[in-house]
Amino acid sequence: MRNPIRTEAEAFSFVVVIAAVGAAIGLAAWLGGRWAALGVFIGLAIGVIGAIFLRTEPKVREQAVWERPSARDEQRRVLVIANETCAGRALLDEIRYRARGNQSQVLVVAPALSGHVRFWVSDIDGARDAAKERLDESLAALTSFGIDARGEVGDADPVQAIEDALRMFGADEIIISTHPPGRSNWLERDEVAKARERFPVPVTHVVVDLQAESKPPVRAARSSGR
Repeated sequence: MRNPIRTEAEAFSFVVVIAAVGAAIGLAAWLGGRWAALGVFIGLAIGVIGAIFLRTEPKVREQAVWERPSARDEQRRVLVIANETCAGRALLDEIRYRARGNQSQVLVVAPALSGHVRFWVSDIDGARDAAKERLDESLAALTSFGIDARGEVGDADPVQAIEDALRMFGADEIIISTHPPGRSNWLERDEVAKARERFPVPVTHVVVDLQAESKPPVRAARSSGR
């Protein structure tokens, strides 16, 4: 059974529905007494249960159409989607591996994470600035490795960000970087699986554990030689 609250959007909607139900029951109690409130409660409960059991999963959108690289274009194009893990070592190593021995172009897209809370406090610009800062760090590292890379801030929805990028950048493959399972909203929402279903190019998933990467390396104990 699908967990009804897996994303920030669903949690926000749930809070709004609970507040509306409480207001409706309170109004019914004030106008008609406890029996009216009970009737409203039963009616709303039946409606919510029916909506849960009758709703269907959203259909996969039609595959996007974009300009593919021409046969004469010998450069391999790699599209990278990452945000908080944008400058993670595991992701940078994967990009270097994919670009090795080829004349490759790399486009790194960092979706601006602006959820409902940030929207209501008008922090959209802050989300884009944070994404841009991590993007610049990633591009600086790739450039130091001799990789032809550029970047841009994309849509908050990673699948939509991929579609938007592919319309201008005909990628041969896509790399999606996330936090480990349990700490990744994208994995909770099955964004990697959605991308693999939607786009007919290879999609590589890279897990970046920033907490592990931030720890100093463990030095092996020296042998005493005795």
